[in-house]
Amino acid sequence: MKSNVGAVDKWLRIAVGLLLIVWAVAGGPVWAWIGVVPLATGLFNFCPLYALIGANTCKR
Repeated sequence: MKSNVGAVDKWLRIAVGLLLIVWAVAGGPVWAWIGVVPLATGLFNFCPLYALIGANTCKR
């Protein structure tokens, strides 16, 4: 897996993922657990969807 998530993209994904998970834990809707996806893609610096469409936000 080559990194395809850049620095700004990474931190936005982590922040949004954490916010959604906290919301779910605090009694929010069940769908808020989807925050696990952006959190994981931010932590691993790899987005499978980006790989499928050929997108890359990393600086080269």
